[in-house]
This record gives sequence, C-alpha cells and structure tokens, in this order.
Amino acid sequence: MPALRRRLSVAARSAEHRLNYSTVRLPKFLSAFRIQSYRFQWGSDLLNSWAFEMETLILGWFVLVTTDSPFLLAAFAALTFSGTLLSPFFGVLADRVDRRAILIILRLIYGALASAILLLALVGTVQPWQVFVISGIAGLVRPSDFAVKFALIADTVPTRDLHNAMGFSRATMDSARIFGALLGAGLFSTLGIGAAYGAVVGLYLASVLLAWRITPIPRQPTENSRPWTDLKLGFSYIRRNETIVAIMALAFLANFTGFPMIRGLLPALARDVYAMDETGLAQLIALLAMGALLGSLATATVLRVTKPVRMMVIWLVIWHLFILLLGLFSIPMVAGVVITVIGLAQSFAMIPMSVLLLKITDEVYRGRVSGVRMLAVYGMPMGLLTG
Repeated sequence: MPALRRRLSVAARSAEHRLNYSTVRLPKFLSAFRIQSYRFQWGSDLLNSWAFEMETLILGWFVLVTTDSPFLLAAFAALTFSGTLLSPFFGVLADRVDRRAILIILRLIYGALASAILLLALVGTVQPWQVFVISGIAGLVRPSDFAVKFALIADTVPTRDLHNAMGFSRATMDSARIFGALLGAGLFSTLGIGAAYGAVVGLYLASVLLAWRITPIPRQPTENSRPWTDLKLGFSYIRRNETIVAIMALAFLANFTGFPMIRGLLPALARDVYAMDETGLAQLIALLAMGALLGSLATATVLRVTKPVRMMVIWLVIWHLFILLLGLFSIPMVAGVVITVIGLAQSFAMIPMSVLLLKITDEVYRGRVSGVRMLAVYGMPMGLLTG
C-alpha cells in the first residue's frame, strides 16, 4: 500500500505539471515560465525580495541615525540570522504539509510585522527597541522562506528546466539588492519612513496575492510519526548521501570564506585600501550586485550546465582568487572590475550548487534537506569574527 500511494502521488504530480504548462509559446531561455505556477511564484519571490531589501535599508539607516551606534547597527543586521536554527524544523513541516501554504503564511507574517512598523511610524512613536523586537520576530522565520521556496520550485518545475528556474529565482534577489535598495533609499529620504514603509507593506501583500495563485502540490501521506523523528530521519538521509554532505560542506566554506569579504568587510576595504567614501562604497556594492545579476541571468538563459559539480568548484576557486586580488591593488577602477567578477563568480558557483542539491534529493526529504542547508549561513558570522 505505501508503494501504491507513492506511485499514485507521482502520477498526480506529473498530471499537475502537464496542467501547469502554458499554451503560450515562449523562447527556450524562458522555459521555466511556461509553467503557470512558477510564473506566479517568481512574481511573488520578486516582490518579497524587493520588500525585504527596502526594509533592511530603511530600518538599518533608522537604527544608525537614532542611536548613532555602529554596534547596534551590527546587532540589527545579526537579527537576520536569528531564525536559521529553526530552518530544519520548518523543513520538517514543509515535508508534511502543503509547501505553498507555508510560503503564504510566512509572507503574511512579514506583511503583518511591516504593518506594525508602518502604524508606529504613522503615529510618530516608532523607537529603536520596537524595531529590534519586530525585526527579531521576522528574523526567526525569514531564513526558512528560502528553504521552502526552493523546495517548492523543485516541486513544480521539471528537472530539465530547473537551471532556468533557479537562475531566474536567484535574479529576483540580485535585482532587489540593486533596485529595491535604491527605491527604499529614495522613498525614505524624500517622503520619510511612513511612506517608505507603506510601499514595503504593499509589496508584501502583493507577494501574498501572487503566492496564492501557485498551484498546490499534494503531499505524500505521512505516517503517524513525530516531527522530531522526521527531523532525525532527515539528518540520517543526509549522512547516507555523500554528495549532499559535500554540497553542504562547500556551502559552509562559501559562507565562511567568501561572503564575509563581500558582505561584511567591504566597507573597511573601500576606505582603507581604495580611499573611497560612502559614495564609492555604494558603487562597489552596486557593481557586486550587478555582477551577481548578470551571472544569474546567464545561468538561466545562455549557459548549458552539463557538469554542475565541476562548474561550482571552478567558480568557487575563481571567487576566492579574485577576493585575494582585491587586496593587491589600490586603484578604484580595478576594484570595480574585480568586484563585478566576484559577483559573477558568486552566481556561477551557488546556482549549480542549489540545483544539484534539489535534483539529487528525494522529494519526500526536500524540505528537510533545504532547511539543513540553511545552517551553512552560520559560516558567515564565524568568518566575520575570524576576519
């Protein structure tokens, strides 16, 4: 009977995939967008990413201006990692219930918390401690958003289109770091925190509406097991698969040695090595994001990734070599070229890593594996402290 249920579940998902395909003919480089469910999820992910980047910039600047404390600003940034330990438990939940429903609930939480800050801003009573409390609550669930959305993409997109889908999905985050941050800064500087947060809330709500249109994927019937037992089964599954263990190790390495330089130590590098002011730093950050965006779009459209393991290892090496180059030259123009290549290498390394992880993971463990993968993010604060 369990085997029969699994076969029926696979057949149902295959039929669902066929029904999801659009009759509109699209170019091959947009193959993932032939799937109606993916189109709605991509739109939801894009608006959610833009809202998050706007929110991060607005609140970070608010904390810095009102407290005049770089330490509190760093503490605010650290809240983003506060819920990473919960990601495996959300992964268990994603393997037991509808992943679409979890995604909607998570984004409703973001919208509700942003609405609370909007209300405080409109009545003129917003204080730094309130920002810390609300951001801390959001930080508890935000890392799980990544695990759930990637698992949901793998549910709805056929394997042959997965590189295309993941490339465009990564592009939503890269574009948000450029345009979302600029939009948030523009609204905050011209209209104030109230109007800026009104836009954030609007983006979150629109993201929820689009997520509602994602086609729900039936979950396999689960035995009457405890969540803790399911979590242990997930860890056991990971330990038995050497490829998954290797991917997890590479993800931790990237967060430990690669991301700290471009996420945390870039301001010091810009000031002490390249003698740049805040404008120069902003330009470096924009070039980094632009390189990552170009890499995401190239992976989604023109690159034929036939050997993902080789590609991610080669580009991880290139990424680290160019980080070393950053400290060897003091010419700002050279820094701009190098930082753009680093952004490009970042996408060329991380996208094949994510795609390979989703491809080789059994569907029933996909949520748990994606949740455990998020634990690699803790390599970044460790790398920052080491650096």
